[in-house]
Amino acid sequence: MTTLKGPGIFLAQFLGDTAPFNSLESICEWAASLGFVGVQIPSWDPRCIDLQKAAESKTYADEIKGLVNSKGLQITELSTHLQGQLVAVHPAYDALFDGFAPDGVKGDSKARQEWAVQQLKYAAKASQNFGLNAHATFSGALLWQTVYPWPQRPAGLVEEGFKELARRWKPILDEFDRCGVDVCYEIHPGEDLHDGETYEMFLKEVNNHPRACLLYDPSHFVLQCLNYLEYIDFYHERIRAFHVKDAEFNPTGKQGVYGGYQGWVQRAGRFRSLGDGQVDFKGIFSKLAQYDFKGWAVLEWECALKHPEDGAREGAPFIKDHIIHVTERAFDDFAGSGADTDFNRRVLGLQ
Repeated sequence: MTTLKGPGIFLAQFLGDTAPFNSLESICEWAASLGFVGVQIPSWDPRCIDLQKAAESKTYADEIKGLVNSKGLQITELSTHLQGQLVAVHPAYDALFDGFAPDGVKGDSKARQEWAVQQLKYAAKASQNFGLNAHATFSGALLWQTVYPWPQRPAGLVEEGFKELARRWKPILDEFDRCGVDVCYEIHPGEDLHDGETYEMFLKEVNNHPRACLLYDPSHFVLQCLNYLEYIDFYHERIRAFHVKDAEFNPTGKQGVYGGYQGWVQRAGRFRSLGDGQVDFKGIFSKLAQYDFKGWAVLEWECALKHPEDGAREGAPFIKDHIIHVTERAFDDFAGSGADTDFNRRVLGLQ
């Protein structure tokens, strides 16, 4: 078994225009001061990284890595959540998702998708240059508007949607394979990969591609009323990244899973800072240790109530206290009697 690495922190929710959140150097100093030992870097934010340059220049990648290391930290993964979303966008969401794209491709869905695909390919090479073996992203969605369909979905619609999603992702997965890096899809409402069934449909269409892996985040399963512990039993061989994020689901007589169009504070399901929600993290960390998860435990802070800096300050020790330093021997070894084949056959009454 392997002891999980961590605590790490996803920087996306903390970056801003004021110190210490306005540069990679200063935000790394801040993270290290709280007890984090790893950072997950959002590749779309120029305050952190020039993704294309990191893909094309090993020297530049080494400089970024050296800066992070100089603060006592490691890079856990790169993230392309925003770019991955743009690999597949239904026209109903065009205007909303244009905000994730650079000005030069806004309003042009074909150019925007091509830009997103190239970004993912840059991320594969950049991850290789950083010496990373996992990458965090979203799948995008062509079918999400039909998740609770009325009128009913036409026959074959879902199958065709997943074939197209696979067609778009297969060249990206192949590029990550050439670079020796796993693509870890965050299973998330709003994405076509939002639970186990949808992941399996996608996996079938990409012929069980070895790089089509998972980022495990239990908060998104709490809000779907999905058994997030059993999910690990099903998919542990594909889980390569881990967001440590809490959530709670408190349905009322007025609203449930869909939230009644309410804001986050008023929703029955909402994200919370670590320890303030309902997620059984002891169970999760135990299962990941049991299944020999070799990746990082990374805080993704999102909370409807608590200040982000308080969430980060509390998050580092929370994760550290939950990481199980795995044992190297069985607890009852002291009572072992030693054995060999002859002894075992005598115990079985065979000689």
